[in-house]
Amino acid sequence: RQHQMCIETVINLSALNKFEDGEIVTAEALLAKGILSKCTYGYKVLGNGSVTKKVTVQAAAFSQSAKEAIEAAGGKAEVV
Repeated sequence: RQHQMCIETVINLSALNKFEDGEIVTAEALLAKGILSKCTYGYKVLGNGSVTKKVTVQAAAFSQSAKEAIEAAGGKAEVV
C-alpha cells in the first residue's frame, strides 16, 4: 500500500521575514517562534506575501512561486 506524504501545515512567505539573514528555517524554528502551533507531517511554503530575508528554508514542499521568491531574495529552498 502506497503512503502519501500528508502535509497539513502551510506558511506564507511573509512569515519568513521574522528570521534574520543567514538563519535556517526549520519546522522546529517555526514552532519556537510561535509561527506554527504544531507540525506533525512537515510544512509547505506558499507564495503569499513577500520575503526580504536571505534565509535557507527547509520544508517538505514549496509552491513554485514561493521557491522562486526565496531564491530571488538570495535564500535557498531545500526540500527535506
